[in-house]
Amino acid sequence: MPYQTVTEDIHDLIIESLRKFFSAAGKTKAVVGLSGGIDSAVVLSLGVRAFGKENVTAILMPSPFSTMHSVSDAVELAENLGVNYKIVPIEGIYNKYVKELTSLFGADPKQITIENLQARIRGVILMAFSNQNDSLLLNTTNKSELAMGYGTMYGDLCGAIMPIADLYKLQVYSLASFINSDECVIPDSTMTKAPSAELSENQKDSDTLPEYHILDPILYELIEGGKSDLDLLSEGVSRELLDKISSLRKAAAFKVHQLPPVIKVGSSPLLPENKWVI
Repeated sequence: MPYQTVTEDIHDLIIESLRKFFSAAGKTKAVVGLSGGIDSAVVLSLGVRAFGKENVTAILMPSPFSTMHSVSDAVELAENLGVNYKIVPIEGIYNKYVKELTSLFGADPKQITIENLQARIRGVILMAFSNQNDSLLLNTTNKSELAMGYGTMYGDLCGAIMPIADLYKLQVYSLASFINSDECVIPDSTMTKAPSAELSENQKDSDTLPEYHILDPILYELIEGGKSDLDLLSEGVSRELLDKISSLRKAAAFKVHQLPPVIKVGSSPLLPENKWVI
């Protein structure tokens, strides 16, 4: 299917759009929250290609649920790119928040509360650094996550611009492969490990979402292809899977109206027109 491969043209379009956006804002420096995952690895790499390594800072913010492997992958990438990086563990801040908020939600907070709290702590740190260093935050969310609402408002959905939010997850991997075509910048382990937000013990994206190789083709047909659930049912997609995707999309539809601007690389009607950066 056409969405699976990211070409040099898309790579160059994103970089040129970033440069134009920053120029219009009067900014020259970027910051990226680096997790050790594929999305932040690609965004950091694009930032370096757009602005130069001396103008990009990576901030690693491990939590109690971050794996050492993810931290080491993030460090390896930052060193491969030659960018300045800082490690700001959030466990102390996280524990303080949980303690101080006990009067609001008791001693047994919901899982989603705990997960979103971590994302929002990271968002505060990144935005504070952005203010302090006169830089703009590059968001790292992809289109598959946006369509399914798999992101935290005022947390990992914050930023000045979203470079890969019009790329499905499989396209992000394709772009990573293109970035690595001349030199292996993004570590192999980042390319091959199971995607995870690492907001709880042993968490995987597939705990909440269908596997991306299943999800992305369906989203593509629904969004770009304009097909209905009935069309996909007739093509053999299960009712249970379609109901899950539809339910998640509807529940998160409000989020797209509160997003930063998105670099447009396709013809998706997912976002309001005023969200596009072309």
